[in-house]
Amino acid sequence: MAVRIRMSMHGPRNRRIFHINVVEGRRKRDAKPAELLGIYDPHVPVGENTKTIQWSVDRIRYWLSVGAQPSTSVVKLLELGGILKPGNPYRSTLTPKSASPTLKALAEKRAASS
Repeated sequence: MAVRIRMSMHGPRNRRIFHINVVEGRRKRDAKPAELLGIYDPHVPVGENTKTIQWSVDRIRYWLSVGAQPSTSVVKLLELGGILKPGNPYRSTLTPKSASPTLKALAEKRAASS
């Protein structure tokens, strides 16, 4: 069973909050989670200048140690929160700059065969 740590949307249309869940990888976005790890509210309250996030660091570290794969948006939050270090293995290594030589080589190969 491939387990993922990802976010699910809750709340009304213009006031979304996101639950950080552990879910089987094949399930839908808002499926019943195996465990709720945290809540992320991207809206800044009036009079404050920070977004709020509440999470269980111990449980997140446990699920990562068991082999759960975090989504890219969760990886960004975990890096900002200090749970994951920048350059961790969950971060995608393929960037547009590193992908461009491959695309150029493919375009040259197609041009040569035509």
